[in-house]
Amino acid sequence: MSATSTNLSQTIDDFVAAFNEPSPDLGKVMSFFADDAVYLPGHLPERRGTAAIRKEFEPHFAGRYGAMHFAVYDKIVDEPNRRATIRWACRLDMRGEFGRRAPLPLRLFARARYGGRMQWHGVDVFHFDTAGSISGKFTYAMFRLPLWERG
Repeated sequence: MSATSTNLSQTIDDFVAAFNEPSPDLGKVMSFFADDAVYLPGHLPERRGTAAIRKEFEPHFAGRYGAMHFAVYDKIVDEPNRRATIRWACRLDMRGEFGRRAPLPLRLFARARYGGRMQWHGVDVFHFDTAGSISGKFTYAMFRLPLWERG
């Protein structure tokens, strides 16, 4: 992402696309964040700074939950206030090579209950600094653990 980017809609699209690559690159995803960014996961206290955010994302990129793909259903962008919101489904596939990286109990559960593919839904609210980098990513859900369903 260019440090002078002001097209927040395109930045969001590029950020999600980086997660959805066949072999996602955590470094590429982290390049969207400002050094002092804040991340509030849906299930943990907020993380501050890129080192803490990277640590939070590492299990996803290591395949701990299988292959991951985000489908964005809605996107609202407020360019003047440097804010954006997306509503998405996180689709996890416990089959194939990435699926073999997930812990065996999770793989067996996913296969027995959901045929190896499941999804959960969420909303992310993004804040951007004046350079167009993500300064805040706030994930919201109405549950303590993901509400899994057949993907």
